[in-house]
Amino acid sequence: MTKGELIDIIAQREGFNLKKAEIVVNTIFDAMGEALARGERVEIRGFGSFEVREYEAYRGRNPKTGEEVYVRAKRAPFFKTGKELRERVDLS
Repeated sequence: MTKGELIDIIAQREGFNLKKAEIVVNTIFDAMGEALARGERVEIRGFGSFEVREYEAYRGRNPKTGEEVYVRAKRAPFFKTGKELRERVDLS
């Protein structure tokens, strides 16, 4: 499912025009992104949770050349599925 398909579904189910449904979807995604950028956890009951994980710097290897490279420390979003979503997917 794409963001556009999600907008279409919200517009159809709630009787919104496409512009209003797009605003709703963008507002939700923006709020979630801002919370993650602040290091906060985002939990949607029955669906899953998003959190930011920190990874330390390390020395790795370029798989093509075998040359050793430095990989910098980073923060990345991580998603963990909720129990209800896992069960729903498993039953399908």
